[in-house]
Amino acid sequence: MPQCGEVMQEIGTEVRETLKLIPAKAILRRDVYYTYACENCEKNDISTPIMKAPKEPSVISSSFASAEAIAHIITQKFVMASPLYRQGLKLSRQTMSNWVLRAAEDHLLPVYEELHRQLMKREVLHADETTLQVLHEPGKKAQTKSYMWLYRMGRDGGPPIVRYEYQPSRRVEHAEKFLEGFSGYLHADGYQGYHKLPENIRVVGCWAHTRRKFAEALNALPTDKREGTAALTGLDYCNKLFAWEKQFKDLSPEERTKQRLKEEKPILDALLVWADSVSAAPKSVLGKALRYLKEQWPYLSRYLEDGRLELSNNRAEHSIKPFVIGRKNFLFANTPLGAQASAVIYSLIETAKETGLDLFHYLTWVLETAPTLDRTVEGWAVPLLPANAPVSCRTT
Repeated sequence: MPQCGEVMQEIGTEVRETLKLIPAKAILRRDVYYTYACENCEKNDISTPIMKAPKEPSVISSSFASAEAIAHIITQKFVMASPLYRQGLKLSRQTMSNWVLRAAEDHLLPVYEELHRQLMKREVLHADETTLQVLHEPGKKAQTKSYMWLYRMGRDGGPPIVRYEYQPSRRVEHAEKFLEGFSGYLHADGYQGYHKLPENIRVVGCWAHTRRKFAEALNALPTDKREGTAALTGLDYCNKLFAWEKQFKDLSPEERTKQRLKEEKPILDALLVWADSVSAAPKSVLGKALRYLKEQWPYLSRYLEDGRLELSNNRAEHSIKPFVIGRKNFLFANTPLGAQASAVIYSLIETAKETGLDLFHYLTWVLETAPTLDRTVEGWAVPLLPANAPVSCRTT
């Protein structure tokens, strides 16, 4: 109090921020559902039905798993790349694995299938694939490679969609089946299988792969002998294309097409003439870079056709990277069912990321909502797509 006895007035504030961590905790919730009957009706032989309090549907029948618990396990494994045995829950790995498999099959699979249907309506896609080891796959040894394919939307507008597809091999028939009904452009790397797709699918090559091969050829040379080499010249041509693309990133597709034809096509023409004039041993690093450039040329130059197309397939590479990181931790899938569940979950997670959702809250909402929907209605899973998630699922 001041000496005069009056109440002092606030004239300023000082704020101090302190970081505090509140560890996650697991609790067991017990819900009691009452059953009612009328004793008077029973005494007087009056037929009155027994009444039971309505129950909220279970995420997994005959299980104490909650939407939050399953969402936490999924987030830890498929987002944080933490295997089940490292999650610190007092549950067996078998129990956690069963929860994830059941949730994926019962509730997430219909959303996953709807993502496929929506993706096939697009006009520009990106594709990539990576290996996966599945221990118990019928007719195959445990060491045999299986594959996780990745398809995602491009720069053609519309809601984000990322779709993983587990397959036992890298045969092009898998891509053909997945892309049934699709007509448009497909960004891909140099895998020859994509070039065997139907004519209505126009494959677009990846200049990032081309640039990488010239960079490898340059790095194979001593540092003091790189100046003026063919490897450096090839790399410079590629870098010029990427430099122009950076300047065109904010243009409309129509204007981007015009600017590409004006600024980049002359570079492409000069590059091809230069490549035909260079001699290199076929098995050398430079020889391989030149061969890749010439073999892929029809696909590498195709991006000039449409301003929505991109110079590289980096979108697909970035989307498949979370699976590659996760694979380093969980190493393999035990069964094809587990590999399929991984494809389902990664698809929803990566699509949700692109949509700007909080992954834990989105998965919790899906697992809480899915059991309440009428599954006899066609398209019942559409409301569960990331684009339809409530505001509470979005990041702040």
